[in-house]
Amino acid sequence: MDSKQIEEILRSVIHPAKEKDIVSLGMVEEIKIEEGKIRFRLVFPSPDALASSIKKSCEKALIEAFPDENFKVSIMELVRERKIAKRKNLELGQEVLVNVGHIIAVASGKGGVGKSTVAVNLAIALAREGYKVGLADADVYGPSVPKMTGTEGQTPLVEEIDGKELIVPIEKYGVKWMSIGYFAAAGQPLIWRGPMASNALKQMVLQVKWGELDFLLIDLPPGTGDIHISIVHDVPLSGAIVVSTPQAVALADVEKSVNMFLNKDINKPILGFVENMSWFTPEELPDNKYYIFGKDGCKAMSEKFGVPVLAQIPIIQSIRESGDNGEPVALKDRADSLAFRELAKKLVKSEE
Repeated sequence: MDSKQIEEILRSVIHPAKEKDIVSLGMVEEIKIEEGKIRFRLVFPSPDALASSIKKSCEKALIEAFPDENFKVSIMELVRERKIAKRKNLELGQEVLVNVGHIIAVASGKGGVGKSTVAVNLAIALAREGYKVGLADADVYGPSVPKMTGTEGQTPLVEEIDGKELIVPIEKYGVKWMSIGYFAAAGQPLIWRGPMASNALKQMVLQVKWGELDFLLIDLPPGTGDIHISIVHDVPLSGAIVVSTPQAVALADVEKSVNMFLNKDINKPILGFVENMSWFTPEELPDNKYYIFGKDGCKAMSEKFGVPVLAQIPIIQSIRESGDNGEPVALKDRADSLAFRELAKKLVKSEE
């Protein structure tokens, strides 16, 4: 046996959460065969609850591949976490973002296009790819994150750090969540004028103990009003994702949203479009696609602005049901989860 053979055998070991073999994921290093032992390093980008199971799968694969050989398998588990570069040139009040890598706004020109569904599932998909993720629900008039994540009724704690009070986000599904919905009674409307809403939003982002994050997503309310202007001026955004359906009415408002980010006084890059509700496929006719809201609407926007379409997400009943039940579909390993997993991968690639 030699190291090449060992590597090929280990390609049969699949990481259950990432759905790729551990060699392609770059998790296998320094394969050595010496003194009746097969040695190698099993490297994880962050602490992984599946580490023990993956290690056992490696041992089993090697033993089954060489049933007549007398050898031992020695695997060193190693966590090599990514070092997040500290942000420079932060303004006063932005100190909590010093260890946050990418800050991305999830926006839409109009309501009802599934923006929050995309934001929540994207956050979970990024976490499942091994990244440290937070999401700030900045839709102060219609906060939906508590419902969609099954965290309704929870109240964040407050810690005093260096003389400043910081809100501790709710953690679930490997993501840090923050929402004005945690501080409002169920069914209570938030009757706020623009400045009050903008100040509340700043607290949801700039007065939170985020710690180290690879990605912080900010779920903006629909439109292009005071809150949007406040966020782009007060938070050092890396860029924005714009969510829309393919229909003409939604796309007309998308163009306004894009132009807001590209305005010379704001000048934040659009990382891509996400076309939600792209088509409907009934379960009994899996090969059929019905373009209820039109076809390839975001493709036309992509060509106009030179911005890529990162994902087309179909209308699937289970996506809606999962959000209503507080268990977003991106948690699962099913066909309806794939669009969000692919979206996460494309977003990571765009930010590399």
